[in-house]
Amino acid sequence: MKLLEDKILRDGKIGAGDVLKVDSFLNHQMDVAFLCQLGREFKRLYADEKITRILTIEASGIGIACLTAQYFDVPVVFAKKTKTNNIYADVYTSKVESYTHQKTYDIVVSKEFLRPGDRVLIIDDFLAKGSALTALISLVRDAGAQVVGAGIVIEKAYQSGGERVRAQGIRVESLARIGKMDAAGIEFC
Repeated sequence: MKLLEDKILRDGKIGAGDVLKVDSFLNHQMDVAFLCQLGREFKRLYADEKITRILTIEASGIGIACLTAQYFDVPVVFAKKTKTNNIYADVYTSKVESYTHQKTYDIVVSKEFLRPGDRVLIIDDFLAKGSALTALISLVRDAGAQVVGAGIVIEKAYQSGGERVRAQGIRVESLARIGKMDAAGIEFC
């Protein structure tokens, strides 16, 4: 999506450790009007899939998931990274290895909000190594629901995550795919 690629080139910053900082518009400060355009694009891509729920992971995926859900008129469910007192024992759980935070943690979703027969679109801000996406897919499958696809804002295509998930037969639609990123700049696929 050229609009997103242009925004990344204009406002994104390459940080240490192969980190693309897009926190000025996507995952810290959110440019809501811009993100609505991305949500509309996910609706166009998955319009025929009869989505019943959108699933994401806290925290950075929540904004784009909500703005996408308005076009599908379905609820957003987000996997929590910590089990709280208001989430009871009846949960689905999976493990995520976070490259950014350098730790492994459990994610949970209440069984009340993810049910057999649901047609789930997973939405997230980034796809790199695929740990978060794989964990979300696992939650959906544990629920007896169907993953109809994954909508990713930015995919680091030079890392293995997208390839691993697509090899499972999951449809992945990334709005921007980065083929190369280094101090010299960003190249899109």
